Amino acid sequence: MESLTVTISSGTAITGEIDLKGRIPCGIIMPAAWTAATLTFQVSDASGGTYVNMYDGGSEKSETVDASRYIVMDPAKFLGVPFLKVRSGTAGVPVNQAADRNLILMVSEPAA
Repeated sequence: MESLTVTISSGTAITGEIDLKGRIPCGIIMPAAWTAATLTFQVSDASGGTYVNMYDGGSEKSETVDASRYIVMDPAKFLGVPFLKVRSGTAGVPVNQAADRNLILMVSEPAA
């Protein structure tokens, strides 16, 4: 298990590109302060590539979150995702954060 600190900057709703380097997201540690919103995700197959919204079935993949919590995520949903962005809110209603928010993304190596 390894942790990656990712930031949603003040006044924005999405992180920069996260190179997962073959690792799989399995949880997020939320910051002590959070402008209320769910988390959703964008993925790309290449660094600097075109990002698309992540869907699970017919719905946008989302995680219900709150401040100061560890959110367990299903790693199977992220298999094969090489590059990721984490968004505050949804594609239709992004939620800008009131200050810089550092989220700790927990990642693990794929099972052998």
